Amino acid sequence: MPSETLDLTLDELLTTTRSVRKRLDLEKPVPRDVVMECLDLALQAPTGSNSQGWQFVFVDDDEKKKAIADIYRTAATPYLDAPKPTYGDSRDERTPLVVDSAKYLNDHLHEVPIMMIPCLEGRPDGAPAGMSAGYWGSLLPAVWSFMLALRSRGLGSAWTTLHLVGDGEKQAAEILGIPFDKYAQGGLFPIAYTKGTEFKKAKRLPAEQLSHWNSW
Repeated sequence: MPSETLDLTLDELLTTTRSVRKRLDLEKPVPRDVVMECLDLALQAPTGSNSQGWQFVFVDDDEKKKAIADIYRTAATPYLDAPKPTYGDSRDERTPLVVDSAKYLNDHLHEVPIMMIPCLEGRPDGAPAGMSAGYWGSLLPAVWSFMLALRSRGLGSAWTTLHLVGDGEKQAAEILGIPFDKYAQGGLFPIAYTKGTEFKKAKRLPAEQLSHWNSW
């Protein structure tokens, strides 16, 4: 039987699926069948040449979660402590809040019920822009669909990539048995139910400021 879903319109789902960090419920267990239901939906996303070369590694073992979190912190802690760029617009207002939220996740990452690492067959290391874009374009739509499916069921996540810095990706591959020479990792996603299910739209730059028609 499908799990219960939130009463959200499609537009609400698209505009309120946030990067969730402080509001992840670290105490409430997440059933595997709910996660797999979300993954089944995500696997309907398109891939280049219908290759479907993806693999999804889920981690709920406490020791392995701690090991992956330690790898993440190696890069995340200095990055989060470093000065952040300024933009001269509304983004600057949110920067302290985003950093504070990211630091919370950094401190508590090992406590999340489940971690997910999406992988894609092949390695794009050093590939030209066109090939790299096509490569990641065969994974990222499915990952975003997965996050939308989580949101629709009262769960949340955040797209993180800092465990991939330096030797981190290879270290994570060794811990989890991922064939490093055959699969690249696309990120690290904490998975948990959210504390409350009401989320608002984010403040974004207006579309008119970011769009170009026929020339830049």
